[in-house]
Amino acid sequence: MTIRLATPADAEDIVAIYGPVVRDTPISFEFEPPTVEQIQQRITESGERYPWIVDEVDGDLRGYAHASPHRHRAAYQWCAEVSVYVSSSYQRQGVARKLYRDLCGRLRDQGFVNVYAGIALPNPASVAMHAALGFESVGVYRRVGFKLGKWHDVGWWGLRLRETDDPTAD
Repeated sequence: MTIRLATPADAEDIVAIYGPVVRDTPISFEFEPPTVEQIQQRITESGERYPWIVDEVDGDLRGYAHASPHRHRAAYQWCAEVSVYVSSSYQRQGVARKLYRDLCGRLRDQGFVNVYAGIALPNPASVAMHAALGFESVGVYRRVGFKLGKWHDVGWWGLRLRETDDPTAD
C-alpha cells in the first residue's frame, strides 16, 4: 500500500470511484459526476494547502481523500473540511481510516487545528468510522439537501488536530 499525493493523472481513477457515489447515492450532493478534466482541475487548484491523496496498491487506486476550505472567512483558516471515498472493491478494509489518518497528519503538520466532515444521513458505517478516528458529532443540518427525490440531513463531525490558544503564534 502506498499513500501519496494525488496528481492530475489520477483523475480517471478518482472519477471511477466517485462517479457512482454521485450518480446513485445521496452521499455526495453533486448531481452529475465530475469529468476527468474537472477532477484534474480540482486537484491542481487545491494545491499543497488542501491536499488530495490516494491509496494505491500495484497501480490500483483503492481510494482517495482530500481537504478543502471549511469556510471562506479569514478566521476559519485553521480549519479544513475533509472527505474520503473508497472503491467499492475495497470498502471495509481500513482504506478510509488509513487515508484519513494520513490526510489529518498532513493538515496538522501544516498548522491546521480542526477538521470537519459532513455525512449525509443515515450512514451508520461512515458515522462509526469517523467516531473510531476520534471525530465527535458537532451538529446536524436538517433537510439541507434534496437529492434522489427526497430531503437529506447532513451530520457534521469534528476532530481537533492539535491544541493551541493562538494558532498565529505557531
